[in-house]
Amino acid sequence: MSKKLKIGFVLDDTLDTPDGVQQYVLTIGEWMRLQGHDVHYLVGESYRTDIQNVHSLAKNIRVTFNKNRLSIPLPTNKKVIAKTLNKLQLDVLHVQMPYSPLFAGRVISAAPNTVKIVGTFHIVPATWLEKTGAKSLQLITKHTLKRFNSIISVSSAAQTFAKTVFGLDTIVIPNTVNLQDFKHKPIYKSPLHIVFLGRLVERKGCEYFLKALSHLQTTYSTVAPFNVTIAGKGPLLKRLQQYTLEHNLPMVTFAGFIDEKDKPALLASADIAVFPSTGGESFGIVLIEAMAAGSRVVLGGNNVGYKSVLGNNPSLLISPRDTAQFAQTLHKYIHSKKDREMAYKWLQKQKDTYDVGVVGTSILHIYGIK
Repeated sequence: MSKKLKIGFVLDDTLDTPDGVQQYVLTIGEWMRLQGHDVHYLVGESYRTDIQNVHSLAKNIRVTFNKNRLSIPLPTNKKVIAKTLNKLQLDVLHVQMPYSPLFAGRVISAAPNTVKIVGTFHIVPATWLEKTGAKSLQLITKHTLKRFNSIISVSSAAQTFAKTVFGLDTIVIPNTVNLQDFKHKPIYKSPLHIVFLGRLVERKGCEYFLKALSHLQTTYSTVAPFNVTIAGKGPLLKRLQQYTLEHNLPMVTFAGFIDEKDKPALLASADIAVFPSTGGESFGIVLIEAMAAGSRVVLGGNNVGYKSVLGNNPSLLISPRDTAQFAQTLHKYIHSKKDREMAYKWLQKQKDTYDVGVVGTSILHIYGIK
């Protein structure tokens, strides 16, 4: 019988938002709990009560970094950290990286030498400014980086960034989804259904998607009927709604924020799921969610993170700012059932690689459980 571990996931940010790193931590943490391990979350300011063993140890403020809204911790009381670690007596600390010296860095410093420290590197910088900030962070956290026993990167792009900026040698273990949570019986809609799911911010590319739809309508003489659902909220909502009115796109419906429990059904109804992110992605969890739910076609922006998932099938990658190419790709999959089925078969073959059982087992090997 394998040893059961006490594992502490460390995250500077809050657990209250359903962003990619939070999903990673909670998906793996819950899977490990179900394997019999004692899992704890040492996190920034969080108020959720639906998760066991959440230790909210920091006060946080909201900032924008890497074209994302997130929260960062204010200086955390070292005595509170030490008391928490002494009480928990953890075997493993699994730190999400890069991290702040004001919280996660202090947790690492306070951890006894008997604790194995593992990291997961998540980000790829969207701009030179973020890259410069990361270099500064590397200098500040240099002494605690020496404490790590092993470091994971969620993609080859994140691995390259970890090496070039932080000087870290890491192993790639991909991001993960609990495939069973997203498995859904097929939902067939008429006419054909196209789904955009994501925050309505510039980086996620919804405006480029609408421009491609407009180009599709005005350029191609025959376009089969289709409906579009825009699922998400954000500061661009009114501008996007106005665009659909001005460019005669009555097939577009804005559904607002979609709860996690409703995402599988939405994605299962998608003949084409579109994620035209322009950058700042280290991976593409949402692509895997769409695969798992059964979207027939999954199109992703041609950025380094999404390429780590779709790169072996370039026909599924789009350049969001190239309106003509984007529209051409949409036209291809709208009109060709054969191409949709070919894409679906390829996507279904890929998805098992990212299941939490596969990824979680690989991470347990890093922890020392064979």
